[in-house]
Amino acid sequence: MQKRQKKHALNAEMNVVPYIDVMLVLLVIFMVTAPMLTQGIKVNLPNLEAETLVTPKEQKVITISIQEDGRYYWNVGESVDTAQVTDRATNLTEMKEKLSPLLQIHQDIQVFIRADRSANYELVAQTIGLLQQSGVEQLGLVTEEQDQ
Repeated sequence: MQKRQKKHALNAEMNVVPYIDVMLVLLVIFMVTAPMLTQGIKVNLPNLEAETLVTPKEQKVITISIQEDGRYYWNVGESVDTAQVTDRATNLTEMKEKLSPLLQIHQDIQVFIRADRSANYELVAQTIGLLQQSGVEQLGLVTEEQDQ
């Protein structure tokens, strides 16, 4: 008696090509929808090529947004947050009155300014001067990455 020869051996490997296709489709979906999920105050930031700053977790951070028309918005938290608004002011004097108590309590607070590219340069300079007079030593400017 002759033994039957098997023409095809069993293949125990898993075919991962369909899984890769699904992952690529999900990646494209997330890449398309992620920019639509961004909320916050509309500020047209200048483009600049610079390094990203890292802040320690326990340090308080104030993110001040200056709009083109001179209105101020800010958020107090543990990281740079442009979507949330803690408080607002219509001019520099009002902002100083509202932020002074906070700046005196937290001496090691880090402040980031994100000003609209069309905002008056004098507003940004006055804000920086006010913050320095209030004792802020750690100050940064927020920009967008430069388009390639």
